[in-house]
Amino acid sequence: MKTLFFYFFSFLASISVLHATATPRNLLQNEATVQQVKERLLSKDKWIAYPSYTDRNGWNRITTGVSSNLIKQGESFLNYQWQVVKATDYLAYERTGSRTTMEQPYNQNVNAVAQLMIAELSEGKGRFMDQIINGVWTLCDMQSWALSAHLPAQKMKRSLPDPDEELIDLVSGDVGSLLSWATYFFKDSWDKVNPVIAKRVEQNIKKRILEPYMQRSDYWWQALENKPNQMVNNWNPWCNANVLACFLLMEKNTDTLAAAVYKTMRSVDQFINYVKEDGACEEGPSYWGHAAGKLYDYLQLLSDATSGKISIFNRPMVKNMGEYIVRSYVGNGWVVNFADASAKENTNPGLVYRYGKAVNSNEMQAFATSILSEQKNKNTLSGGRDMYRTLESIKGYQELNNAPATTFQTPNYTWYPQTEFCYMKNQQGWFFAAKGGFNDESHNHNDIGSFNLYLDKTPFIIDVGVGTYTRQTFSSERYSIWTMQSNFHNLPLINGQPQLYGRKYKASETSFDKNKMQFQLNIAGAYGPKADVKKWMRTYTLTSKGLQIDDHYELLAIKDTTALNFMTWVQPNISNKGKVLLSKDGKSIALEYSAALLQPLVEKVPVTDQRLSKVWGDQVYRLTFISKNKSLKGAHKIFITQ
Repeated sequence: MKTLFFYFFSFLASISVLHATATPRNLLQNEATVQQVKERLLSKDKWIAYPSYTDRNGWNRITTGVSSNLIKQGESFLNYQWQVVKATDYLAYERTGSRTTMEQPYNQNVNAVAQLMIAELSEGKGRFMDQIINGVWTLCDMQSWALSAHLPAQKMKRSLPDPDEELIDLVSGDVGSLLSWATYFFKDSWDKVNPVIAKRVEQNIKKRILEPYMQRSDYWWQALENKPNQMVNNWNPWCNANVLACFLLMEKNTDTLAAAVYKTMRSVDQFINYVKEDGACEEGPSYWGHAAGKLYDYLQLLSDATSGKISIFNRPMVKNMGEYIVRSYVGNGWVVNFADASAKENTNPGLVYRYGKAVNSNEMQAFATSILSEQKNKNTLSGGRDMYRTLESIKGYQELNNAPATTFQTPNYTWYPQTEFCYMKNQQGWFFAAKGGFNDESHNHNDIGSFNLYLDKTPFIIDVGVGTYTRQTFSSERYSIWTMQSNFHNLPLINGQPQLYGRKYKASETSFDKNKMQFQLNIAGAYGPKADVKKWMRTYTLTSKGLQIDDHYELLAIKDTTALNFMTWVQPNISNKGKVLLSKDGKSIALEYSAALLQPLVEKVPVTDQRLSKVWGDQVYRLTFISKNKSLKGAHKIFITQ
């Protein structure tokens, strides 16, 4: 049980502490008081921009060109057999560490409801209605809408739902929002079948979402209790966006509604206060859609429901948070994947476009049209169980689809001074990304000072990423997983020691010089006392010829191996003394080094996890340069060129 308890409080590796600021931004609370919220909130008929279910002309208009596909997707669930999520499915999380045993049948049910809803809204003939009723009834039959992996947050700290405690997590919020939209669209039709249907759904939303949110302020993601080391990550805007949708759609009492909306504003302010002013997503591009993207969803709902009278889209920080996803895109689906992010990402073009319009970012809008053309054979309309995003994508599809495809252009460098992310690129096709920071960030890997390097949109020096999530991923065993360790990032091993986990293990003297295209930091502080390292200055310089890596170090003792590690998915050729060759997709790079100071070794690292193998194949490689220097002070230089 100790492991499960630890798991929740490090869930999604969100073991970050709330950044202390002298004056919290509180951007949302500064926009309105509770009374002003009440005065500015509109009725549903005035702010919801989608056609009602019975407005067939409206639905025919907004689904032009896509209705047949939306209906076809729903047809695949006309004979769907609703899955029972068994007690042993929940228990599998405790017994074997498996999350998917419970999540797979549950997700199938929820996604089926979402697809059937969209098909019925598109067609409007009632053909899908019985299955929709079956689906919502099945969901109401569940003891909890939360995932087994999240249920240890209950006071009993177990993975079976406790009937005495309601838990709002990511998925329970998604389901609450989904069923709130279902009620909004279909209540009249359900009542014709049997009024108990809508009554039961409404009771479940009230019991599972509305009441517990107002009764409790101790859900960790709310961040409302000002606890030391309070975690604030993507859960905050994600859960609050769902809660906001539920209240806006279901709450009839105007005083309660205003109080609830204001409480979500107070909570989301904690996320905005946590994120650094530069707007970078420390959780990586894979989590941008759940972090900044969910903040956008929340802010858009709030703005719509108040006719724009409560809005912070004009704040530069909110724009920075949006444009992060553009700057982190390398090309051909490759993204800069620090932390638990995947190296390949199917970014939602509709979400990016809408966000870009809201913050007046031409860069984001151009990026959205560009990736839409890259994803032309993929379904970019479905938000899965996220009904709000699906509705927004359908409503905005024609505008996005008809927008001129523009080649987006990002700057030659992007420097995030607070988060300490640095991106550099040049006309010769090099794209470089590196990070400083500290080893207690959301979805943390022990990777201070690590970097990725791409040539002509092809990765060569890589961040492997993270495998399929299990109980171990978010437990005290996290850093026993090889992908989390600094030895499997592009970093030194110092006196036989890797970097350590913890907020105190961090970079210092971090700087970026745009004139020299140079990123520099001292990574000695990321290693523990056993490393006996006084200083290790690493400098990355991008030139027209490639990337130069300079290490200047000072040790307190020499007692074990010191080496430089580089991860790649290309088998290194070390047959040429002083030069290591890497070739991929018709491109080749060379790592030039001093043979007098460094000895190269190559280790094949099997990749058995499907989440990783679908990106990198069945193996990756660790290229290690063993230091021959026996002095306490020294320097190494690696030059990477074509």
